[in-house]
This record gives sequence, C-alpha cells and structure tokens, in this order.
Amino acid sequence: MSGASRTQRLFGSLAARVVGMSSLWAIAAFLVVGGLISSLYERTAQSGFEAVVRAQLFNLINAVTVDKDGILRGVPDLGDLAYSQPLSGWYWEVLPASANTTGRLSSFSLGRARIADVPEAQAPFDMQYRRDYRVPGLDGETLYVEEAEVVLDSDNHAARFRVMGNASTLDADIAAFNRSLTLYLGLFGLGSTVINALAILYGLRPLSVVQRSLAAVRTGEKERLEGRFPSEIQPLASEMNALIDSNRRIVERARTQVGNLAHALKTPVAVILNEAGAIGGEKGRVLRDQGERMRTHVQHYLDRARIAAGGESVIARTPVKPVVERLVRVVSKLNPGFRVDTQIAPGAERAVFAGEQQDLEEMLGNLLENAAKYGRSRIVLSLVVPDGSRFSVAVSDDGPGLQPQEMAEATKRGKRFDETVPGSGLGLSIVAETVLQYRGDFRLERSEFGGLKAELILPRSPDAPIS
Repeated sequence: MSGASRTQRLFGSLAARVVGMSSLWAIAAFLVVGGLISSLYERTAQSGFEAVVRAQLFNLINAVTVDKDGILRGVPDLGDLAYSQPLSGWYWEVLPASANTTGRLSSFSLGRARIADVPEAQAPFDMQYRRDYRVPGLDGETLYVEEAEVVLDSDNHAARFRVMGNASTLDADIAAFNRSLTLYLGLFGLGSTVINALAILYGLRPLSVVQRSLAAVRTGEKERLEGRFPSEIQPLASEMNALIDSNRRIVERARTQVGNLAHALKTPVAVILNEAGAIGGEKGRVLRDQGERMRTHVQHYLDRARIAAGGESVIARTPVKPVVERLVRVVSKLNPGFRVDTQIAPGAERAVFAGEQQDLEEMLGNLLENAAKYGRSRIVLSLVVPDGSRFSVAVSDDGPGLQPQEMAEATKRGKRFDETVPGSGLGLSIVAETVLQYRGDFRLERSEFGGLKAELILPRSPDAPIS
C-alpha cells in the first residue's frame, strides 16, 4: 500500500478522526492547564519569597539605631543562618543616607564586599521610600533586593537598609517544579489519551460488528444482519436488513419472470420447428434453421437476463472444485478418446466463486465443449488462486488453436472459424458476457500443447465454510 493510500485510509477512518480530534483537544487542554498551574505556582512562590525578604527588611530596620554622634549601631539577628555563611546569596547591609550619619553595618555573609545597586532612575523609590530590584551576586547568582530609606531619630539621621535574597534558588525551585509538572501531566495526558482512544474504539465496535455481518451476508454465510446493536446503530441494521430483503425479492421476481418468459416462448418455438419438419423441402429447411436460431437466441438472452438479475445478489456462493470435477467427468464420458487432466494448485481446492453455480457451470461447460470440439486428444483444466480476491480457471487443448487476430474476433456473437464443426458460434460470446457481468476477465492465448488456452479470472469469496 502506498503512502498516499495509507494517509487517505487513515484520514478516512471515523475512529482515527474521533481519536485524533479528542487527542488534540486533550493535548491543548493539558497545555493550558499546565501553563496555568505553572504560572500560579511561579506567582505564589515569587510572592512568598519577596514577602520573606521584605519581613527581613523590617526586622533589620527595627534592629538598627544611631547614637548621638550619628554613628550607626546595632547587632541585627534576622534568625537565618544563611546570613552567617559567606557567599550564601543572603546578605543585609545598612549604609548612611544623610550627611550627618556615618558608619556601615553588614551581615557576616557579606563582610567587606559590596553589592552594587541600580540607579534610582531604573528602580525609583515609592511613596514609602522603598524599592526592589535584581542585581548580580558575589558567586554568580541573582539577588533580589528589598531596599528602604528610613529616618532614625528626630535629628534626621537617615540610613539606607538593604536585604538581599538568593533569587537563583527561587528560579531553580520553579524550574524543578515545572519539570515535575511537565512529567506528571505528560504521563497523565498520555494515559488519558490512551484510555480515551480505547473508549472511543470500544464505542465504535458495533460498527465493526455491522461490517463483519455485512461481509458474512455478502459471502453467503448469513442471510441477515444478526445480533443486538446500540440504539444508535439498530436503525442502520434494520434498514440494511430491509435492503437485503428487498434485493432478495427483486432477484426472485426477476428469476420468476425469466422462467415464465422461457415457458411462454418454448411452445411457440417448438410449434414452428414441428411445422418446419412437416413442410419439408427447402422451405422447411430454411424455416427450421431460423427456428433453431430463434431458440438459440432466446435462450441466450434469457440466460443474460438471469445473470443480470443474479449478478447483484449478495449471497451467491459456489465452491469451484466440485463443479470442475463434475464437468471433467462428464466431458471424459462424452469424449472417451480424450485425455482430460485436472491440475489444482495448492490452496485452490478451497476456492469459492462469488456467483451462481449454473453460471460457473455454463462458462466452464462451454470452454470444455469447445476444447473437445477442436482439440485432438488432450484437454487440461487448471485451477489456481492468484490472490485473495480472485481465482483462475484455464482450459487448454492440443487442437489447431487460433491466430492472434482470430482470438480478438472469437468472442463476438455468432463468430465461427470452422464451419465443419456443428455449433451456433455463441459459446465464447456467452462466456465473455457472463464474465463481464461478474466483473471478471476472459483471456484467449496459445496453449503449451499448441492449441487454444481459454482462461477465466473470476471473483472469489472468502475461504469460509459453505453453508
């Protein structure tokens, strides 16, 4: 199967469409939900982190004073060991903010190092003289800074307080959460998609049951759709059964009408032939010849009408091997001087013709009759199955055969190449038209014995037991 055919079959599948659309919706929903959860977690974590740093800033402000000389004093203890560990990313610092204030206080983790601030134009103070911003740290980390300017006493001694937290740790925690969220949502989404697909396929199983039941009806294993179906499918099954019943009635009506027509014409034709025999002479011979031709043509068109009526039947099935063996026995008895061989390829013994038994018998009978007429001493009938949908029956003889241009003319109605052999010239034309009704193929070529090989390629039913 080509890639285009596979793609067309995939997108033409109802199950593939439903599963695909539901899967796309589930993926989109998980992406949206995942984005919302990630955003909410990041916002919450960021707010909590900033609240901790801000609280530490207030503690620092409450722990620092200024003496009468304007020197900053205090031993702040913010209750976090990270401020005691060098390069921990957690620092605090108090600097003078007015000309009458001196000194500098800092955490042990910061020591004499300095963390650059940002210009006030980039991060202006608010109305409470507080601001926050991010700057690079001492060890490559990113610091979140909460900063405030506070007047410490009535003499307008002012100081700038800075508390710095390790924002890289926060960013790493958020990234780890997002990875875990992606993993768990991915696994949950995959599981949900698989379960959803299985549920959809299970829900569509009745359609597969209908398909198999229709195939069983088509191949003749059953006559109607059987089984209980969901309420959504039951009307379809009922309509299909009604269609099958209607088809069967039409076929039976056509067969009845064909039979009635055959009986209606049989007596007049017999009368004409009897009268021709009574008249005698040249006029009687001419009348008899025309009567025989009339009977042949009437029978021919009656057969075609029957095939046309039965060709659309959905339940016709005929095992091929019994028909072949029976016809070979008949030909052998009628032609004792002939050697009639049957060659059945492995697996072909189970071939089942998707059509009426009498049509298969008529086609093979005509071919065997022609082979017996024009062959010298040998006829070989071979049966093979080239693929799963067709089977082939070939009849070969050792007669004079036909030239290529004669083969092209042989299937025309009434065409005869040897007037010394009795016949109407309708045999091969009947075979060709019958094969055409069954959408098969009819080939003529030279046989391996030098004579004619006539091959039928006909539709095959599945290798199921014949009911």
